[in-house]
Amino acid sequence: MRLTSKGRYAVRAMLDLTTHSSGNPVRLQEISKRQSISLHYLEQLFRRLRTGSVVKSVRGPGGGYVLARSMDEISVRDVLASVGENINPAKDILGVPSSGVDAKNAEGEDIIVDTSEFHSTKTYFENLGVLMQDYLATTTLGDLARRAQGNAAAARPIIANASSNNAGSNNSNTGTAAGETASGNANSTAMGTSGFGRANFGSLDQ
Repeated sequence: MRLTSKGRYAVRAMLDLTTHSSGNPVRLQEISKRQSISLHYLEQLFRRLRTGSVVKSVRGPGGGYVLARSMDEISVRDVLASVGENINPAKDILGVPSSGVDAKNAEGEDIIVDTSEFHSTKTYFENLGVLMQDYLATTTLGDLARRAQGNAAAARPIIANASSNNAGSNNSNTGTAAGETASGNANSTAMGTSGFGRANFGSLDQ
């Protein structure tokens, strides 16, 4: 199995729709802008998603797309299957010879590989496919949306603390700079009083 950009973009766009819909239609132009996905590409994906019964289109002013079912009733597998992703790693294991290998039977037909190694690896990938299907089927858009909201909430205190630390650092630097300026002025006055003016320092450079 190789998850293509088609599947990744479809899941991301559906998560954006889930997050920003609140029951109201969301325009593809908005998803395109937020997620930096081509509008033309989104139009193709959402035609398939609508055919797969995971979204519904709303026509007219203020129209767009809404989820066809509750976010907890639409799994990631539903989304991937709707756009035609191959989510079965054993789907294409047919036992035919690889390209470039001329292996034919007496009738001139391609032979079918029937070794213990072939059957062992095929079984392994079939079992892997079952695990993947279960994981994708038990993860819903609702799960992803709540996870995304949790990540965003966790990031806010970090940003706030960083801003607070920067403000404190700036105040400290300002106070230090003010102290240095006052000290510098006092030193200049003292040097002027003792006869070490600018002319004297200038003469050292000559």
